[in-house]
Amino acid sequence: MRQWWRTLPELAPLAVDPELEAISGSLDGDALFIRNELRQCRGLRKLHLETARLGAGLKILHCVMFPDPRFDLPVFGADIVAGPAGVSAAIVDLSPVLGELPVGIAAALAARPRPSYSQERELPGWGSIFSPFVRFVRPTSPEEEKAFVDEVSSVLAVLADAIAAAAPQDPDHPATVERWQGQLRYCKQQKQNDKTRRVLEKAFNPAWADRYIEELLFDDPPAP
Repeated sequence: MRQWWRTLPELAPLAVDPELEAISGSLDGDALFIRNELRQCRGLRKLHLETARLGAGLKILHCVMFPDPRFDLPVFGADIVAGPAGVSAAIVDLSPVLGELPVGIAAALAARPRPSYSQERELPGWGSIFSPFVRFVRPTSPEEEKAFVDEVSSVLAVLADAIAAAAPQDPDHPATVERWQGQLRYCKQQKQNDKTRRVLEKAFNPAWADRYIEELLFDDPPAP
């Protein structure tokens, strides 16, 4: 993911609150470590990579990249949860900010090879924000794990091409405002993920969990 970031146009640091950059806590007696990295680039207002480790086994990668509302681009999202027994959950998607993906992006996603997995996972109830191309799986072999990593790479390639081709519209353009409102809805839906909130509340406290979700994970996009 970091290697792909380095290929993006006008990549620049994005400030992260020092209190939220490197975090230590505990969950059910196991040490919990969380690290957050933020960037921005032309076309994307926020690139967020969160890596976490719980105890000696569980590792989590969470990445969301939010578009600048002036650009007609989707939201990239990927999560991988891995333990000693392997990867238990892996998801990747380019999610539409509005009702549907831009036509060119949808066509590019549809044209990619689509590997099969022995265990497809069911999307959560709030998963209406995802595109028809979302993959949510439990890889059951090294071959399936590699297939998923390759699929993430192909999704990133589609996004990179879209960023290169995208042109900004004025901040007060009706389409910009509509996309900004669409991001607000996306963030609101993601905040309904009670599983994430419960884990953070248990490891820290409810007030801290609210702050982490509202200020870092799915903060509302600033008005264009």
